[in-house]
Amino acid sequence: MKIAVPVEEKSLAANVCPSFGRTPYFLIYDTETKESSFLENGAAASTGGAGIKAAQTIVDQNVSVLLTPRCGENAAAVLKAAEIELYKTTSPSVKDNIKAFIAGKLLLLDEIHAGFHGRGGR
Repeated sequence: MKIAVPVEEKSLAANVCPSFGRTPYFLIYDTETKESSFLENGAAASTGGAGIKAAQTIVDQNVSVLLTPRCGENAAAVLKAAEIELYKTTSPSVKDNIKAFIAGKLLLLDEIHAGFHGRGGR
């Protein structure tokens, strides 16, 4: 299964980025092969619609799960339409959140906000 996580830098030791749409990078982690790769988020510098663009980037990677601290309603609609499950991160550590997800300890993200619509969000 492929998991996506918004991250501040290209490292497994990185912290989860608090802003999904404007994260600099996404970590794509495969739970079966334990392989990871990093993807630049082209939407990070967008003047608008960053969440939707970032969500489409995740959809294009064929991931099954997104681990994130928060997500806007427009991005969440794109992800849910692609049947990607959203889970709420509980720690700043990327590694800790992946371990918690694999252990079944993360909860579904059910607090979807209205989005920041050009106001950043970081």
